[in-house]
Amino acid sequence: MPEHIPLEYYLIVSGIMFTLGAIGVVVRRNAIVIFMAIEMMLNAVNLTLVSFSQFMGDSAGQIFVFFVMAVAAAEAAVGLAIVLALFRNKQTVYVDEVNLLKW
Repeated sequence: MPEHIPLEYYLIVSGIMFTLGAIGVVVRRNAIVIFMAIEMMLNAVNLTLVSFSQFMGDSAGQIFVFFVMAVAAAEAAVGLAIVLALFRNKQTVYVDEVNLLKW
Protein backbone atom coordinates (compact mmCIF):
# COMPACT_ATOMS: atom_id res chain seq x y z
CA MET A 1 0.00 0.00 0.00
CA PRO A 2 1.52 3.35 -0.92
CA GLU A 3 2.52 5.58 1.96
CA HIS A 4 0.42 8.52 0.83
CA ILE A 5 -2.92 6.67 0.88
CA PRO A 6 -4.14 6.00 4.44
CA LEU A 7 -5.71 2.72 5.47
CA GLU A 8 -9.00 4.45 6.20
CA TYR A 9 -9.53 5.27 2.53
CA TYR A 10 -9.30 1.62 1.57
CA LEU A 11 -11.72 0.72 4.34
CA ILE A 12 -14.17 3.41 3.23
CA VAL A 13 -14.09 2.13 -0.36
CA SER A 14 -14.52 -1.42 0.89
CA GLY A 15 -17.46 -0.40 3.07
CA ILE A 16 -19.13 1.38 0.15
CA MET A 17 -18.62 -1.66 -2.09
CA PHE A 18 -20.04 -4.00 0.54
CA THR A 19 -23.03 -1.73 1.15
CA LEU A 20 -23.79 -1.48 -2.57
CA GLY A 21 -23.55 -5.26 -2.85
CA ALA A 22 -25.89 -5.79 0.08
CA ILE A 23 -28.38 -3.32 -1.38
CA GLY A 24 -28.13 -5.13 -4.72
CA VAL A 25 -28.93 -8.46 -3.08
CA VAL A 26 -31.95 -7.07 -1.23
CA VAL A 27 -33.40 -4.85 -3.97
CA ARG A 28 -32.84 -6.74 -7.21
CA ARG A 29 -34.99 -9.59 -8.46
CA ASN A 30 -32.81 -10.93 -11.26
CA ALA A 31 -30.76 -13.93 -10.09
CA ILE A 32 -27.74 -13.00 -12.22
CA VAL A 33 -27.65 -9.48 -10.76
CA ILE A 34 -27.94 -10.96 -7.27
CA PHE A 35 -24.92 -13.18 -7.92
CA MET A 36 -22.99 -10.16 -9.21
CA ALA A 37 -23.87 -8.26 -6.03
CA ILE A 38 -22.62 -11.18 -3.93
CA GLU A 39 -19.37 -11.13 -5.90
CA MET A 40 -19.06 -7.40 -5.17
CA MET A 41 -19.47 -8.11 -1.46
CA LEU A 42 -16.76 -10.79 -1.62
CA ASN A 43 -14.42 -8.38 -3.41
CA ALA A 44 -15.05 -5.76 -0.72
CA VAL A 45 -13.98 -8.29 1.89
CA ASN A 46 -10.91 -9.12 -0.21
CA LEU A 47 -9.97 -5.44 -0.36
CA THR A 48 -10.26 -5.21 3.42
CA LEU A 49 -8.13 -8.32 3.92
CA VAL A 50 -5.40 -7.07 1.59
CA SER A 51 -5.46 -3.59 3.14
CA PHE A 52 -5.05 -4.89 6.68
CA SER A 53 -2.47 -7.41 5.54
CA GLN A 54 -0.35 -4.69 3.99
CA PHE A 55 -0.89 -2.35 6.94
CA MET A 56 0.22 -4.99 9.46
CA GLY A 57 3.09 -6.19 7.29
CA ASP A 58 1.84 -9.77 7.32
CA SER A 59 1.07 -11.77 4.19
CA ALA A 60 -1.51 -14.06 5.84
CA GLY A 61 -4.41 -11.83 4.70
CA GLN A 62 -3.20 -11.91 1.11
CA ILE A 63 -2.94 -15.69 1.21
CA PHE A 64 -6.45 -15.90 2.67
CA VAL A 65 -7.71 -13.82 -0.28
CA PHE A 66 -6.76 -16.65 -2.63
CA PHE A 67 -9.03 -19.00 -0.72
CA VAL A 68 -11.86 -16.47 -0.83
CA MET A 69 -11.34 -16.11 -4.58
CA ALA A 70 -11.51 -19.88 -5.01
CA VAL A 71 -14.78 -19.98 -3.07
CA ALA A 72 -16.10 -17.10 -5.19
CA ALA A 73 -15.21 -18.95 -8.38
CA ALA A 74 -16.98 -22.07 -7.16
CA GLU A 75 -19.99 -19.98 -6.12
CA ALA A 76 -20.13 -18.40 -9.56
CA ALA A 77 -19.96 -21.79 -11.29
CA VAL A 78 -22.65 -23.35 -9.09
CA GLY A 79 -24.78 -20.19 -9.25
CA LEU A 80 -24.63 -20.12 -13.05
CA ALA A 81 -25.63 -23.79 -13.18
CA ILE A 82 -28.58 -23.07 -10.89
CA VAL A 83 -29.65 -20.10 -13.00
CA LEU A 84 -29.44 -22.17 -16.19
CA ALA A 85 -31.48 -24.99 -14.66
CA LEU A 86 -33.99 -22.47 -13.35
CA PHE A 87 -34.34 -20.86 -16.76
CA ARG A 88 -34.82 -24.22 -18.46
CA ASN A 89 -37.60 -25.22 -16.07
CA LYS A 90 -39.41 -21.91 -15.45
CA GLN A 91 -38.35 -19.76 -18.44
CA THR A 92 -37.41 -16.91 -16.07
CA VAL A 93 -34.45 -15.77 -13.98
CA TYR A 94 -36.47 -13.58 -11.60
CA VAL A 95 -36.32 -15.02 -8.11
CA ASP A 96 -39.73 -13.78 -7.02
CA GLU A 97 -41.45 -15.73 -9.81
CA VAL A 98 -39.89 -19.02 -8.76
CA ASN A 99 -41.76 -20.97 -6.11
CA LEU A 100 -40.04 -24.36 -6.20
CA LEU A 101 -39.94 -24.65 -2.40
CA LYS A 102 -43.61 -23.87 -1.87
CA TRP A 103 -46.09 -26.66 -1.23
